Parts: sequence; structure tokens; C-alpha cells
Amino acid sequence: MLALQINTTACDGSDMFWPWFLWLLAAFILGIILGWLLSKIFGGTNDTTDYSSKIKSLEADLAACRKEKGVLAATAAATTASLAAAVIPAKAIIPAKADDSIKDDLTKVEGIGPKIKGLLNDDGIWSFKQLSESELSRLQKILDNAGPRYRVHKPKTWSAQAKMAAEGKWTELAKWQDELKGGL
Repeated sequence: MLALQINTTACDGSDMFWPWFLWLLAAFILGIILGWLLSKIFGGTNDTTDYSSKIKSLEADLAACRKEKGVLAATAAATTASLAAAVIPAKAIIPAKADDSIKDDLTKVEGIGPKIKGLLNDDGIWSFKQLSESELSRLQKILDNAGPRYRVHKPKTWSAQAKMAAEGKWTELAKWQDELKGGL
């Protein structure tokens, strides 16, 4: 086995280990003394504070906050209950669901093909009556959301055509549709 051996002899043959060791030991002790003096002069921190009193204080604050939260929750529940009793019944607020039982062939309206009919059905428009009651902005939004190939369609006359179809005015609708080009 190879052992590491440090040669501590100087050129003149004297042993240099002890002088170097004493210099290093003196520097170490001097560093400790200097550090202690500097900490005393510049106010080094010897924080030996008892944290148990701070912890107890914070726990007391937390308990007070939880108690206040409980009081506020009870007050909020009571307020909500009193408001719920004073509000108009929910039936008056909720709009009636669209009647999906009547499913007309919306492709009879000029400008509506099978794909646009599917888009209208997906949005809850199944009958001529529902289409006639739909606003132009809603119809345009359905087309815009479907993508660029549907944006070219203009639903300007769809509601009027659907109203005529719902009322059974098929001959008048056919005359008007002969004049229309793509629903315009």
C-alpha cells in the first residue's frame, strides 16, 4: 500500500513542521478573538429569545380569528336565508325551456342547408317558430362560431321565412324564395 508522506524538512535540513503548525494555530486563535471583538463592537446577534411566548400569542390570535369566522358564517347564513325568502320564486326567474318536441325541416328556408340545420339544432333551434323568434345577432353568432366557411351565409331573412312557414303560408313563401338568392 502506498502511503502519502509529506516532507517537512527545509533545504538546510531543519524540520519545518512545528513552526508552520504554530503559525497556523496562532492565526486560528487570533481569528476567533477578532471575530468575537467585532461582534461585540458592531452588535452581533446572540438571539436567545424564547419563541414559546410568541407561539402562544399567535395561537391565541388564530383562535380569535376562527371564532370570528364562525360568527360571520352564521350571520351570512341567516342573511342568505332571509333573502331567499324575500326573492321572487325561482319559476318566475328561470326561462321556459325551448320546446324540442316539434322538429321542422329547417332546410325549407332559403339559405339553410343540412349542415346549417345541424348547427341550428345544436343551438336548440328545432322548429320554424323557434327560428322566427331568434334574433339576427344570435343566428349570425352561430354561423361565426362554426368557422370561416359558414360566415359567408347571411341569415337576414331566415326569421321572416320561418315565420311564414310556421303560419302555413307556403305559397307566399315559395314566391318570395323564388326572388331570393341564397336567403338574401
